[in-house]
Amino acid sequence: MRRSRAYALVVAACAVPRVLVMLHERAGLLANMEKSDLIAQVFVKTGTFGYVPGEPTAYTQPLYGWFLSAVYWVAGRHWWSFSSAQVAVAVATALLVYEVGRRSLSPRVGLLAALIATLQPYLIWHDVHGNREILDQLLGVAMLGLALFARTPLAAAALGAVTGVAILSNTRLVLLPVVFAAYLLWRRRGPVAAVAVPVLAAVVVAPWVVRNKVEVGCFAITTDARALWKANNPNTYETLAHGLWIDQVPDLPQRRGLPVRWMTAQEAGDLYRSSRHLRVHVPECWQEGRYEHLVLQFWEHHPGAKAKLMLQATRMLWDPRVGREDVPTGTGTIRTFVEPAWVIPLYALAIAGLLVVPAELRVLALVFAGYETLGAWVFAGTTRYRVPWDFVLALLAAAAIARLPLPRARPPRPFSQKR
Repeated sequence: MRRSRAYALVVAACAVPRVLVMLHERAGLLANMEKSDLIAQVFVKTGTFGYVPGEPTAYTQPLYGWFLSAVYWVAGRHWWSFSSAQVAVAVATALLVYEVGRRSLSPRVGLLAALIATLQPYLIWHDVHGNREILDQLLGVAMLGLALFARTPLAAAALGAVTGVAILSNTRLVLLPVVFAAYLLWRRRGPVAAVAVPVLAAVVVAPWVVRNKVEVGCFAITTDARALWKANNPNTYETLAHGLWIDQVPDLPQRRGLPVRWMTAQEAGDLYRSSRHLRVHVPECWQEGRYEHLVLQFWEHHPGAKAKLMLQATRMLWDPRVGREDVPTGTGTIRTFVEPAWVIPLYALAIAGLLVVPAELRVLALVFAGYETLGAWVFAGTTRYRVPWDFVLALLAAAAIARLPLPRARPPRPFSQKR
């Protein structure tokens, strides 16, 4: 298939089902937005990146908030504006998967990988709803491609810059530049290329970190250490074992009545909107330190409980069924049957693909899968944390499928025998 036709097929396979879901879900798309939506609204109206005008915040990773701000500034806050922009991101992701597969393996593998990755049932639904992971997908493919094809310090610097942007989308990736540096050393790209990755990543992240020191009070990518605490405390395991999510973990006694000292920036924003512009200043940096201290104490004094959480997180991350917190009410069939019917063969084919791809792609695929699992050990595991990098599994699965023998066409009979 010619490249232009492959592009057209990938775009259609990605965009058409997502547009159909977008039209079907249109009434509820804005009802399930994440906290970056509130920040984007305030940012567009007042210029403050925060939940309350004039009160800057670092209580989330900023990239998705910037993305929504750009969409709202250009097209307004509508269900069709942000979801159409996210469909465009999904299309770009699928095309990048095709290019990575085409350049590293073959055009056939690239096309198969792009189709497998973009037609995953959960992603078709997920990509049109408000979620930060939509950007993680695009940046993940870009990082894998740059790491795979980096042969010069300049290319390594580009990898570092993209990785820095990815950290601004997902703070769990903060150690990834070091991992990429080790990978480039293994590929014998030289120490200059290896060092360029963490250096350029730091250069990209530094303005945001300095901004937080100046406007919020501390050097931080995000001050939301409460999310880390919810995933690392004595009540987390039982909460998750009962099918709930970390948001349902019992709260700290100190937060009863929501004193200002323990009120989150998001809660201060909710108070501002519900009480006729009552402003409270939230000590985000103090809270960050307190929650991080509680997490470290849990790790130190309850190593057995933390080990159980790590095993639980691994199972939840790689469970082919979709976690209950990741889908709306009424989609149990998709969660329990449709998605596993897609993902279980994907896992099997990806394992087979590890045996046939070149060593540089095999190692990089294991790096991505291993880092995902490490992130789950530190935080928590769930479907929406895994799917942004499922394109790696799609590349491996496509490589395995491409090794299957194609049926040979029968030679045409001579004209004299057609009568």
